[in-house]
Amino acid sequence: MGNGRDSGYSQSRKQNNTDQRGKKVMTPKTQEMLDRLKIFFDEEEHLNNAAHIVQFDMETLCPPAAMEAAGDTASYLTNKIFLIHRNPEFLEAASWLYDHRDELDEFDRTMAEQLHREDARICRVTPEQDREFSKTYNKAYADWLKAKQKSDFAAFAPSLKAVREVELTRVDLMTEKSPVVYDNLLDLYERGMTSAKLDEIFDKCRTRLVPLLRKIMSSEKVIRRDFVTRTVDEIAQEKMARYLLETIGFDFERGAFSTTEHPFTDSMGPDDERVTTHFFPNLFLSSMYSTIHEGGHALFDQNQPREDWTHHIYEGKTMGQHESVSRFYENVIGRSEAFIHLIYPKVKELFPDAMFDVTERELYEAVNIVKPSLIRTEADEFTYIFHIMIRYEIEKMIVAGEVEIDDLPKIWNDKYEEYLGVRPSDDASGVLQDVHWTSGFGYFPTYALGNMYNSMYAARMRKEIDVDEAVANGNFALINDWMAENVWKKADRLAPADWIRDITGRELSPDDFLDYLEKKYSALYGL
Repeated sequence: MGNGRDSGYSQSRKQNNTDQRGKKVMTPKTQEMLDRLKIFFDEEEHLNNAAHIVQFDMETLCPPAAMEAAGDTASYLTNKIFLIHRNPEFLEAASWLYDHRDELDEFDRTMAEQLHREDARICRVTPEQDREFSKTYNKAYADWLKAKQKSDFAAFAPSLKAVREVELTRVDLMTEKSPVVYDNLLDLYERGMTSAKLDEIFDKCRTRLVPLLRKIMSSEKVIRRDFVTRTVDEIAQEKMARYLLETIGFDFERGAFSTTEHPFTDSMGPDDERVTTHFFPNLFLSSMYSTIHEGGHALFDQNQPREDWTHHIYEGKTMGQHESVSRFYENVIGRSEAFIHLIYPKVKELFPDAMFDVTERELYEAVNIVKPSLIRTEADEFTYIFHIMIRYEIEKMIVAGEVEIDDLPKIWNDKYEEYLGVRPSDDASGVLQDVHWTSGFGYFPTYALGNMYNSMYAARMRKEIDVDEAVANGNFALINDWMAENVWKKADRLAPADWIRDITGRELSPDDFLDYLEKKYSALYGL
């Protein structure tokens, strides 16, 4: 029961909305607003899952003639979500929770802060504008797909111009924004990142990688590659893809696997993660590594805390954080000697006609060969960042209005010749190869940032566990448990700069990534 003094003390603290440690406690009004918001979130979740399923269908099974109608359906569903977030009762609850966020636990406080940032982006957008924006992006995807198949950029140019106008309009309508237009778009994918910081990062990459690329290109080392273009049928490639997903720990009870034109991964809910790849008869390594890459994305979502879903903050992680994980599994793990040792017997078993005369060392060297090429998704680990820098430079110019959309094929081709010494012969292998610009600008730099992040946390991981031994033995539970505790656990709750500092104790830097490339490829090429 306690004495009178203690009872009076407790009552006094309650009246001041603090506990005995002086911490704010939730008032009935705040609890009411939180309960109200969660009712809205339940409806949003159903609409969001339906929209994702329609969009997944568009990119996997939808017949060409139905693409635009499916896009309209997806736009309708996403517009319904938009309307929820503009409902006066929703806005009142979101505003109250943000103003009283010190009463909330960490998860709900994160949710309130996410809603505040979202409101600053969309509060001046009308429902009609939101619907038109969505239709523009969906039409752009359908037009891009047809244009890529015909290798005809001119057929896509009008849609890309429309996307650019939508992006500029969206920035103009934001209530909290940077004076640098591109930075506002970049922030949608990588919160807190700026083009000034990226320029600094990429300048350092050029300084250290361009001379090394020249040394590699002039090296006398010959890496065998004849076998990688041998024909492997889709059935065998699919078996390999499923084996790779199982090996790294993908849960097929909570995930699915399909094919598409441009590989991607999407979440339909906490127990519905969908991975896609693309099979090329004469490029079996392509599907293998796109599968590992997308599998990395899926592992991130399948292993995030359940509370992130129940508190509706599961989309809080940035694309740089996500790409760090996918590229960690694809490259840091997937192209390591230990991983090749692990999968070599299975590759021999499933691809006997392609691998009958190939040694384990030859396979390792082949998946790590440095060879400037045209296609980003087929690029080697070393030259990949040059593909990103090209796209970054071009999309900055697009947003700034410094280039004409119709001139992009030539600008693209010139930059490829400048950076990598190769020149596309058609639009499909040039400016039309990626889907990303159909939904706006600012995504591409996150691939490079992902490399920076994962090199930093991989360095810490190697100090704490024997990564190579675990991989060589197929012990991905050890790898994934470390990732769950150190990388995935707080990703939805921390801004990228705070997240990487929490993992490594250091600020974001490209140095670990550059050190990793220099050490690995100097050894591979005997430099």
